[in-house]
Amino acid sequence: MSEHIAIISWKRTAGEADFLKGKYSRDHTWRFDGGVTVPASASAIVPAPWASASCVDPEEALVAAASSCHMLSFMFVAAKAGFQLDSYEDRAVGTMAKNEKGTQWVNLVVLRPKIAFGGAKIPSAAELEHLHHLAHEACFIANSLKSEIRVEAA
Repeated sequence: MSEHIAIISWKRTAGEADFLKGKYSRDHTWRFDGGVTVPASASAIVPAPWASASCVDPEEALVAAASSCHMLSFMFVAAKAGFQLDSYEDRAVGTMAKNEKGTQWVNLVVLRPKIAFGGAKIPSAAELEHLHHLAHEACFIANSLKSEIRVEAA
């Protein structure tokens, strides 16, 4: 078993007297056990000045976590299969929809990795698809989400 810690901090500023009316900043920080601090805020559904588009929002973080986990799992399974990666870039996109109760949720994350291989062994299209399947099966985040995660490899 492993444990993963994130410390989430928010504090109302002195000038925000209308908290009960929803007029307060959603800006906060995420601190991780390795020492990294990330500025965070609500998604774009909360207008400025109450949210900051320059910060990471939870939905973006979920998409990034799914993409990062898939990439790390992919690198592992590719290396085990004898394929050398030179680069990996993904422009992952998460979409939200309403569920059967009318509640918004991230229902789909589409990963579109562009991978450059080096060395003498380059995977065929079928091998590449199989590597993505193995990576998806091994990804801790994919195994933790009920959202559909789709890989559309280039």
